[in-house]
Amino acid sequence: MTVLQRRHDGFDRKLIAPLVSGAALNPINSTIISVALVPIGVALGEPPKATAWLISSLYLATAVGQPVVGRLIDVYGPRRLFLPATALVGLAGVIGTIAPNLGVLIVARVILGFGTCAGYPAAMRLIRDEAERTGKDSPAGVLTILAISTQTIAVIGPPLGGLLIGLGGWRTTLAINVPIAAVAFVLGWRRFPRDRTEHGKLNLDVTGIVLFATTLVTLLLFLMNPHLGSSYLLVISAAAAGGFAVRELRHHDPFIDLRVLGGNTALLITYGRALLAYVVSYSFIFGFTQWLEQGRGLAPGHAGLVTLPMFAMAIVVSAVTGRREALRGKLLVASATQAVACALLLALHPSSPIWIIVAVVLLFGIPQGLNSLALQNAVYRQANPDDIGASAGLLRTFGYLGAITSSAALGTFYGRRADTTGMHHLAMFLVVAAIAFLLVNVLDRSLPKAVTP
Repeated sequence: MTVLQRRHDGFDRKLIAPLVSGAALNPINSTIISVALVPIGVALGEPPKATAWLISSLYLATAVGQPVVGRLIDVYGPRRLFLPATALVGLAGVIGTIAPNLGVLIVARVILGFGTCAGYPAAMRLIRDEAERTGKDSPAGVLTILAISTQTIAVIGPPLGGLLIGLGGWRTTLAINVPIAAVAFVLGWRRFPRDRTEHGKLNLDVTGIVLFATTLVTLLLFLMNPHLGSSYLLVISAAAAGGFAVRELRHHDPFIDLRVLGGNTALLITYGRALLAYVVSYSFIFGFTQWLEQGRGLAPGHAGLVTLPMFAMAIVVSAVTGRREALRGKLLVASATQAVACALLLALHPSSPIWIIVAVVLLFGIPQGLNSLALQNAVYRQANPDDIGASAGLLRTFGYLGAITSSAALGTFYGRRADTTGMHHLAMFLVVAAIAFLLVNVLDRSLPKAVTP
């Protein structure tokens, strides 16, 4: 489909299906793995502290890959990056299905992480391109569709994971990536507009990328096993971070332009709040689901069904509030609700009735829906339009840093079993993170200025 063949009266609706299919590859894998962690650990003889790497490895790959792929999309166009990245998702599904041990499974998750890097930046780039083409600079409806669709896919994850495990074991939760990736690839091939033949040139900052990755990997290695003997990892991480900052400030075409970011305080605050919001969100999705199975004694399928109301509530919240761009109000409600929900986790025990557990799950659904919309819209409004792909990638990077922090917390608080004591310690950690998120939103006065109703 060429530009001349596309509709000129509004956003090209034929793009929605491939946009959604690509952006949904990461959330469906996040939610499916949440119910598969315990079965994988049992089958491979690994404790929660080891299986937590299945979470952190994917998000480490995406934390590095998202801004890289986002920049490449801004220069070369969405189609050139979306198609090969989606093919990687299918490859990861094959490797994960036949993985003989946890190490190979982690490799599959890393490949999966890199494969899912293109979906969200490609979607944001195309939405921005369509806004420029149509002259309509308020794509709230399309952004809402994107948010609701990914929430819907996330809803499918836990019960689908439980069903797949019941039918064919935990390996089927990796195998499902093959048909999903095939659908996304075909939709992208047929419906994404051809990227322009004449494009800019990018001198990819490989050194900056390596220093950035080194900073994250060494920090994660320390967080996964924090003790005095591994403190050298913090030294390496700090040195790499310093080298990264010097490199990016001097390089003419940096991996992450720290000079531009430094001048956009509102966007930096949005990235910071994304980190805090997703520490809580991912800790609940992964940590609470493991507790349901090991602490509460539910089967994977039942645990998936218990978490289903959270995603359903998130969809309702997104649908009701999606077309309103009152970002400050959304974030205040989201952060306050999140803090209350985290505190309620301290009241749960193995004998807690299911209806009380479901009530807590429903409460978590409110910030799940509000945060997704508000953060997405904030970046769309605050970022330089020419860098929307890279900026959207960085939003996901900070979200994935939250997921990495979450996986480290799970490894620390759960140890060999996701019991109630560990869950309560995790909850206390989440209360602190949620209060910090609330304070950022209360004190930040940049949002009303950054958004035009």
